[in-house]
Amino acid sequence: MPFAAGALLMHSATLESPRPGATLLARLRYGDSGTWARLAFAVMCALALVGYFAYPTYPTYDSFYALLWGRDVLHLHMPDFHVYRGPTEHPLAIAFGALCSLFGQGGARLMVLGSIASFAAAVGLLYRLGRLCFGPLVGLGAALLLLTRFFLENLAAQGYLDISYIALIIGAVTLEVERPRRGPPVLIALAAAGLLRPEAWVLSGAYWLWCAVPTHTNRPTARRSAQLLAIALSAPVLWSLVDAIVTGSATYSLHSTAGLAAELERTQGLTNVVASVWTYGVRIDKLPVLLGGVIGVPLAVWLAPRQTRAPLGAFVVLLAAYLLEGAAGASVIDRYLLGASTLLLLFCAVAIGGWAMLEPGSALRRTWMVGAIALVAFGVSTAASTVSLTSLRTTLAYHEDFHKGLATALSNRAVKRELRHCPLLSLPNNKLIPDARWILNTVSQKNIVARSEARADVEHHKHSLANRLRAGSVAVFPLGAAVFFEAIVDVGDNPRDQVPPPGYRRIYTSRYYAVYANCS
Repeated sequence: MPFAAGALLMHSATLESPRPGATLLARLRYGDSGTWARLAFAVMCALALVGYFAYPTYPTYDSFYALLWGRDVLHLHMPDFHVYRGPTEHPLAIAFGALCSLFGQGGARLMVLGSIASFAAAVGLLYRLGRLCFGPLVGLGAALLLLTRFFLENLAAQGYLDISYIALIIGAVTLEVERPRRGPPVLIALAAAGLLRPEAWVLSGAYWLWCAVPTHTNRPTARRSAQLLAIALSAPVLWSLVDAIVTGSATYSLHSTAGLAAELERTQGLTNVVASVWTYGVRIDKLPVLLGGVIGVPLAVWLAPRQTRAPLGAFVVLLAAYLLEGAAGASVIDRYLLGASTLLLLFCAVAIGGWAMLEPGSALRRTWMVGAIALVAFGVSTAASTVSLTSLRTTLAYHEDFHKGLATALSNRAVKRELRHCPLLSLPNNKLIPDARWILNTVSQKNIVARSEARADVEHHKHSLANRLRAGSVAVFPLGAAVFFEAIVDVGDNPRDQVPPPGYRRIYTSRYYAVYANCS
């Protein structure tokens, strides 16, 4: 995943910026900023690498499953997508997980490094996109806005797949701006994004129409249109093919995602989905940036309508895809709005720095600069009152401590001895299952189960799993802060699953975990 985003970044960096013309675009001041931009990008990458080692973190739930399924494929085992509350499979993430799993237990950290590299690529690509469309000042502003979105940086530090998706989307839009209707390179980037998030399928379809529909300036041949259509359809076809091979159903991901969303009560009606756009937009971009983006859209259309066409079109399509997906019954969560929210940063940068495209000394330019300063001041004051770097560091430290604490618990001599006698391991819910399976290096998770699943089965008069647990098992119970990160986090999680049943004796305890066993 990071390799695709990096390739897009390197490709864009080799292309010269367009020369100012005789129109309004002649007012763009490109200058000799390329060298400084490359230097700044190198410094950013170095700092990201320092942060990677200074604050070690581990993948989140979906990414851990991508690692596990990739390891299964690497070892010629069929992945199991039917696991309890399993995430939606993402073919490109599984492929990257297979690559990372070559490095053993270190593969988990490599998954995080891939996400951090993708974030760095997204910053560089957004700068390139802003520079191409509106000049270096807007490009710099867009890159700085992305760099200061701590919501996204936190996701990158936890190895979320969505960061690579964002980088690929920005890369595709940048390629289109560099050469309108260029076709295959853009669709290939969108296809890669479409193997991570299905919203990119809609964007691929819209772009194919843009390239294939004849106009007075665009007369594509039938052969070219067919070739472009094949690339546009590649992501959904490959995704369905993976589903069909593994599960026997080409639409498994679609149905399982909708079913899990309903189970976890993440579905909403159309009205609530529409309302969530503003709520999640504020959460991701923050209010000043969101307002700046709304103001920047008409300004961008006025200043450079042709250059605005690709980023604005992608923003509208991704926003529409989010609304349609949510209205159709899929999960409505903030991460699914990341593509549109990131593109909106470009338009906020226009609101802040678009005055550089106006005639020097004009009254409109001076007025715009005053408004931009006020918007920046609003953003800085809001960040100063709401952003807590200490809280972010604590959250990242928790993820490291929880994973390493579980690894220490499962490698304890007494726990390993009990697991040899009773190989069935129980956890409070689904959250820790992929971590435990990765740590124990198991081929399947038949012997790693959730107590919440056993309790739900009993409520539906199914007792096989509960009987297995009573017959002999080792049980892990999160303690302290880990309870609210790993044990009681979703609908269906019950405090009773945190209470050791009669007959269990404690064999290990630490700051974040206690381990009990009832092996006879």
